[in-house]
Amino acid sequence: MKIAIVGYSGYIGTHLLQHFGRDPAVTSILRVARDAGSDAVLDLARAEDFCYDVLDDVDVVILTAAVSSPDRCAADFESCWQINVVGTQCFICHALERHCRVLFFSSDAVFGDIPGAIYDEESPTLATTPYGRMKREVEETFKGDPYFKAVRLSYVVSGQDKFVSYCLRCIRQGEQADVFHPFYRNCITVDHVVGAVDWLIKHWDSYAPFALNLAGRELVSRVRIADELNRLFDGALHYTISHPDEAFYRNRPAITQMRSRYLTERHILPDLTFTEMIQHVLEELK
Repeated sequence: MKIAIVGYSGYIGTHLLQHFGRDPAVTSILRVARDAGSDAVLDLARAEDFCYDVLDDVDVVILTAAVSSPDRCAADFESCWQINVVGTQCFICHALERHCRVLFFSSDAVFGDIPGAIYDEESPTLATTPYGRMKREVEETFKGDPYFKAVRLSYVVSGQDKFVSYCLRCIRQGEQADVFHPFYRNCITVDHVVGAVDWLIKHWDSYAPFALNLAGRELVSRVRIADELNRLFDGALHYTISHPDEAFYRNRPAITQMRSRYLTERHILPDLTFTEMIQHVLEELK
């Protein structure tokens, strides 16, 4: 199997590259990004300029690249739309024309903000934020194509994610962390994201839905994550809890509760508590 990872140098892309680089079933990996050192250089703002011939013998394209900051998508809507929608759609169209299977990285932001709702793969997507609308637009364009699937990510926890990195920096520097609350997501670890991607590209035809939600079974706050860090680091993280201003929630709901109908049912991932999931991640940080 020959794969291409678009955004291979990003947060999740680096983990995918390491994983599939060790997979004997993967015979080659095409590294695609804006970086000059990439195998193929892609700027999604000018996707029409990309040399799509490099995809001619690629079996699976994993598309992680995007402007993923909700605040930037709101503040610079037009240029982010050009990247996240227009350029992304252009790239996917060319890949599908070459019969590549395209796995698109989407987000729980596609569901919007319905009080009390628990979203699954069959829930309507009623995105309200600019970032969510961009991801939804791509999903809606291609969801009827059998060569297209999407994984919708909740908050992805690892030693390199922004919040955990911030907390670790506060521990090292002896500073007090400011933890926003309420802010809840069904967090999942980066290792589980990689495992689900591996499963999906190897069970493409037997998995009928076009989307797979990647979320943990528990709704987790940032306060909970901070407390899990303190369990490991003997209370070394000192933090205060603050309520974000209205502008913070304008581009991201306070609560997004997403679950999957299929992760456990299809034995894609183990059914673990958040503490069990994050334990391995945090042990690597000691």
